[in-house]
Amino acid sequence: MNNLTKFDQFYLKIKANRWYWYFSIFCRLTLALGFIVAGITKIIDERFASGLSEIHPMGAYLTALHRTGYYYHFIGYAQVFSAVLLLVPRTVTLGAILYFPIIVNICILSFAVRFEGSFISAPLMVLANLYILVWNYDKLKYILPFKNIPDYGIVKRPKKWNNKFPFLFFGGVALTFALTILIFLKGFDIMPRNSLSDCKKQYANTKYENIGNEFCECIHSKGNKLDDCLENFSENKKKVEKKE
Repeated sequence: MNNLTKFDQFYLKIKANRWYWYFSIFCRLTLALGFIVAGITKIIDERFASGLSEIHPMGAYLTALHRTGYYYHFIGYAQVFSAVLLLVPRTVTLGAILYFPIIVNICILSFAVRFEGSFISAPLMVLANLYILVWNYDKLKYILPFKNIPDYGIVKRPKKWNNKFPFLFFGGVALTFALTILIFLKGFDIMPRNSLSDCKKQYANTKYENIGNEFCECIHSKGNKLDDCLENFSENKKKVEKKE
């Protein structure tokens, strides 16, 4: 035990703190709930986010996915299965491993099509999943490509918890949450949003209103590719700025 790295020493300290343990339970419950709801929707063959039009970037993807038949159901079962594994203490690590590639895929998809329905929740779920994986590092370390594995084994729940509240950690959690929302609100020039009316509100009563409306029509009425609509908006925005 004397040859532990600084990381291992820090990890053992974290595992003995009650508040970090509470947060791991919170992450498990919220992640499980998210996938149970999404998974059951697929299992019963309902189109996810059915309110989106089929020409919306995310709507087109979800429509195509829904039409894949049993593959769509398979994804639903995988989501529910990983969620159940997260809820069972003995299978948390396996559940987190299975959950991770699914939620990373959803996160990348959300950013790629700028889908506001999961733009905030997906990256936060990825971070929550990572927290659970790190929390279970004492189990994961045996399958990681490390030459020297620390010899403290599987960490058991301490007989006496450290009740010191980690203000710095939870301050970082709050800051991460705030930054994610800020990126969603201010990180992009324009978002397709979920409807034509919501999309047009972004530049209403501004000098970019006309080109903003043109972008929204490009997405919601004409059903063009998001990248093409974004490129046209960017070019038109430069023209507007040059005229000033």
